[in-house]
Amino acid sequence: MLKASERKKLQEKARELREKIIEVTFTCGGSHVGGAFSQHDILIALYYKHMNIDPKKPQWPERDRFVLSKGHGGVGHAVVLGDKGYYDMALLDDFNKTGSPFGMHLDRLKVPGVDTSTGSLGHGFPLAVGIALGARLQGHTFQTYCVIGDGECHEGSIWEAAMAGGHYGITNMTLFVDRNRFCLDGPTEDVLKLEPLDAKFESFGWRAITIDGHDFDQIDEAIEASHAEKERPVVIIANTVKGKGVDFMESKTAWHYGGLDDQTKAKALKSIRKG
Repeated sequence: MLKASERKKLQEKARELREKIIEVTFTCGGSHVGGAFSQHDILIALYYKHMNIDPKKPQWPERDRFVLSKGHGGVGHAVVLGDKGYYDMALLDDFNKTGSPFGMHLDRLKVPGVDTSTGSLGHGFPLAVGIALGARLQGHTFQTYCVIGDGECHEGSIWEAAMAGGHYGITNMTLFVDRNRFCLDGPTEDVLKLEPLDAKFESFGWRAITIDGHDFDQIDEAIEASHAEKERPVVIIANTVKGKGVDFMESKTAWHYGGLDDQTKAKALKSIRKG
């Protein structure tokens, strides 16, 4: 259970880095800002509360692993890694520009702290299952965390990975579904119905926990429950809001990817600061 001081610290950090995502999106001309904001509180809880990592030793063998399978959310991941000290945050001024190590989808060979290069939807979750299985076979004790998008669940490889994770009992991995209910083409349930998502994962041998993905207490409790589960792998279905924190972006397909001018940047920052 979170202490009041821990909750406040996470909330403040989330607000601070939402502002930074807006700044980077403005400077680079555009990003997948809607999905970066829906996943944001999950990443904040992991990197500032739960993950065992050392930014000074990005290749430490026993570090926890993080796989952003929905790799288009890379702008949000990059901001978190910079704030944690993996690199100078000023480098993000050139995000997605020619010659920058930061593409829209982060490359593990160029960006310290990135464990897997992702971007092709349905690619990262299978990698995470392999990382977790490999850790178990080699006697490592680190935890693997993976975030997939709900639109990404339209990919068949997601369900192959779910089948493998359930079959092999990958209990040293925690999977999150960023359930913001929108993909590039519109509402997920209109494009290709996913519900009942929890029952689908459970049929593959997973324990499904459904939470509010912007409530730090619920995120924390679900992560703790996943660590305590020793029989089945755990998927945390996090109900989120695309564009969370910026009123004119929330639940809008148009903000799957978008750019900002001076006026919309100012409006976005005002909305974030208003809370």
